[in-house]
Amino acid sequence: MNFSLEGKKAVVTGATSGIGSEIAVMLAEQGASVGIIGRDRARGNNVAEQILAAGSRAYVLLHDVSDEKECKKAADEAAEILGGIDILVNCAGILTKTKIDDITREEWDSVLSTNLTGSFFIIQSCLPYLRKSTQARIINVSSNAGRMGGYENSQSYTASKGGMIAITMGIARQLACENITVNVVCPGTTMTSMGNQYSEETLNRLTGRIPLGRLGSPRDTAAAVCFFASREAGFITGAILDINGGMYMG
Repeated sequence: MNFSLEGKKAVVTGATSGIGSEIAVMLAEQGASVGIIGRDRARGNNVAEQILAAGSRAYVLLHDVSDEKECKKAADEAAEILGGIDILVNCAGILTKTKIDDITREEWDSVLSTNLTGSFFIIQSCLPYLRKSTQARIINVSSNAGRMGGYENSQSYTASKGGMIAITMGIARQLACENITVNVVCPGTTMTSMGNQYSEETLNRLTGRIPLGRLGSPRDTAAAVCFFASREAGFITGAILDINGGMYMG
């Protein structure tokens, strides 16, 4: 079945490439208008063209979510252009592979600022608008690394994605009384420009750990996000959905 999002207004961070761009396009395919938040105008325009081809509206908003002041500007601009916000998807992220001994404070702060701190402050900034929606949804994009620790990624990335799961549950508890659902998806290794940082040898090793025997596609994660954004998911909050081919089974 298709999860109709006709008339809904969605904001997607990290939407100019990778999983975020596929989420933005699939939300549009289900009928949502989409605010594309990212830092690259050319790539944002490319995603917007795909959304327009799907018959929906798209707007490129250039903001750096690692800056809480930019989060406020992004939320206000998106709400003004879209006419409100019903759906917020946090997908902005930095993936690093630095070994434990080599992680610097600069790298640690950079990864946490974008992946975790930015997610919190964009949620905070969008809340006034989400509270006006009759079908408010917050969907965070974490990672298999946040569930079980990563095999190949840095611990700054692992910490940020584990924190994403924790704040999802905390915010879900506090906003449930306002009928705002908050859920998180946890992709495993996915074939994007980010995932392509790994060598062929590393990708083969990662694939060998996946029971279904393949890496993920951005569309696998986008479909899960569309489900959480739908009316049909209205009784689900504080949930974690693993999208990793069975690599993590609890």
